Amino acid sequence: MVTHWRQPATPPPPDIYRAIADPTRRAILDRLRSGPVHVNALVSGFSQSRPAVSRHLRVLRNACLVAERRRGRERHYYLEPGPLRDVDRWLEEYRAFWQASLNNLKSHLESKAGEKK
Repeated sequence: MVTHWRQPATPPPPDIYRAIADPTRRAILDRLRSGPVHVNALVSGFSQSRPAVSRHLRVLRNACLVAERRRGRERHYYLEPGPLRDVDRWLEEYRAFWQASLNNLKSHLESKAGEKK
């Protein structure tokens, strides 16, 4: 079997991984998937204080995963999925690697089972 080496995809900036590492921030991203959310509605879905949720939102904004839009005094938050696409593209190479590895293992086990018959 001949395999060709190619340059792996450039991984996304580390801030994205830091942002999605926290379960509360992932929950915020999940909540924003359904559309824009007013900050008060967003905070009410968590047992944490408003300042704590605001800190999580700041990390997500710094990673460009969330955008804030103000209308007068109101703040709405939106999901910005672009950086997550970068993470997905980077992970796709690992999915392909593991799929190939599992296929090789299956072939190996099937050949061993055939030898025993």
